[in-house]
Amino acid sequence: MGTFAYTARDPAGQRVTGTLVAASEQDVLAALKEMDLAPVRLHPSRPKMQWRRRISVRHLATTYRQLGDLLRVGMPLLKALQLLGRGKSNPRLAAVMAEIAERIEAGSNFGDAMSRHSDVFPAIQVAMIRAGELGGFLEQVLTRMGGFLEHQADMRSKVTGSLIYPLVLLAVGAGVVVWALVYQVPKFGVLFQRVDMPLPTRMLLATSEIVTRHWLALIGAAVALVLGYMWLRRQPGMRRTLARWQLRIPKLGPLVASLATARFTRILGTLLCNGVPILSAIRISRDAVGHILLTSAIDEAAEAVRAGGSLTTPLADSGMFSEDVVEMIGVGESANNLSEVLITIAETIEKRVDRMLNIFVRLMEPLLLLCLAGVVLFIFIALIVPMLKMSSSI
Repeated sequence: MGTFAYTARDPAGQRVTGTLVAASEQDVLAALKEMDLAPVRLHPSRPKMQWRRRISVRHLATTYRQLGDLLRVGMPLLKALQLLGRGKSNPRLAAVMAEIAERIEAGSNFGDAMSRHSDVFPAIQVAMIRAGELGGFLEQVLTRMGGFLEHQADMRSKVTGSLIYPLVLLAVGAGVVVWALVYQVPKFGVLFQRVDMPLPTRMLLATSEIVTRHWLALIGAAVALVLGYMWLRRQPGMRRTLARWQLRIPKLGPLVASLATARFTRILGTLLCNGVPILSAIRISRDAVGHILLTSAIDEAAEAVRAGGSLTTPLADSGMFSEDVVEMIGVGESANNLSEVLITIAETIEKRVDRMLNIFVRLMEPLLLLCLAGVVLFIFIALIVPMLKMSSSI
């Protein structure tokens, strides 16, 4: 998809300028024709940066469910979209729905009208809507898509919620240590000048001096490390290497692999259930997975399917699928019920992820507490030992 700037004339001969998001210039010309505009000039344009709040997944899920319910009771699609376009809970989404209704009224179909808002509707949702339109089961697709998005939001909330407490604990502990190094430790440095300080005390005072006197350099180094890491992640070879290292980390590696495979099987199964052809479904699932190693395996699986082969061999070679999952996918292909098997696999992996998250968080909490306690104990020993020497000398 790209952004195209156009200059056109309306039926009254007035010049009209604007931009449209489309896959090609031909699509833009078709859209201008639908709007009864005669193009004068057309060229690609970089869209201006817009600071707009994203539409939440839960809002989209609610909208899809409402639209499915309206279609189920017999309301025409155009009237249902116009009704949703008058909603007040999310003005931006309501405006998008109103614009889609206008395009449908002008003769466009639902899927094409949605595809013009790629910043709101991802490719997976557009593909499912198009499949539902072609197959004549749009209301079922909308209901399933609402459930799918709600489940996706629940999984994201569960992962985020599980990590909040450890991150808060880490941030508070780091803040306390920095506060001690900046405001408290230097006071003891003046006191201990005439004392033969042990190694822990010298290390603590040196660390405090670095933090207080060279904090700008430390911030610059931290920013450089972050930018360097972001640059390395954009390099395909290094990104692949980092992904392999990530999978080797105890507890964290299996968790990351399980999250990626659960996302892939859930999306692919949902697309197949809603009538999307398998090659298109694999391509959309690949774009939504978000893990480079699994993405490569999906590319190989797509080539295998295109050549009349099976999904199982490339997925098994990726190392991200357990043997039982690969065998279940093979059984699903043989029995011609791959979509149902994939959703069953996703539900099984998601339950496993839930258990792994609980174990991961339970392990992180005591480890963080032990690390913080170790730092505090080190500071205490480094400060108390010279004080004991001073008192004994007196």
